[in-house]
Amino acid sequence: MVPPQKPTPRNESDEERADRNLSELLQELRVALPGVQVLFAFLLTVPFSQRFTTLSDFQEKLYFGVLVCVTLATVLLIAPTAGHRILFQRQQKEYVVSVANKQALFGLFLLAVAMCGVVALISDYLYGAPTSVISTSVLALAFIGLWFVGPVLAPGQAPAQGLIRRAELQAATYPAPRGSVVSAHPDLQCLDRRGS
Repeated sequence: MVPPQKPTPRNESDEERADRNLSELLQELRVALPGVQVLFAFLLTVPFSQRFTTLSDFQEKLYFGVLVCVTLATVLLIAPTAGHRILFQRQQKEYVVSVANKQALFGLFLLAVAMCGVVALISDYLYGAPTSVISTSVLALAFIGLWFVGPVLAPGQAPAQGLIRRAELQAATYPAPRGSVVSAHPDLQCLDRRGS
């Protein structure tokens, strides 16, 4: 006998949540994959250009490191699809979602490293080391801040504040009877304070 599934704040079962999470993850990967593929295609053509022979030893090693990062990012960002195809009939969707999430995060990390590496390579080739260091550092900070640190800091603050503000606006527009609770959710309990 299967134990009853507990409802979530969205009023969905564990299986429904896993379905939604997998669907959202696959949609996000559809956004990331074209960029990875374009970068990979660009890197594959570079060695066949006439100027490739003019790269310094450092630039050749950097190129190879970037190529490996993009290849691994491609593998990791496509892996959730392959994993889902293999495991979907085994009723292990929560496991698939958990593993796919880790693969996607590490794939995005490698993509950020590769993109920083491409900028370092091109700017070093065109303008020299100082410009390369500055431009790559700025780009790395942007990736770290926007792709990783920002999302980690945001969930505990923004959604709850938005919901509270929405509940306050709703309470002001459609006032509830005096002393009544507008929402049963503890973060959204707004009492009508008229006349108090």
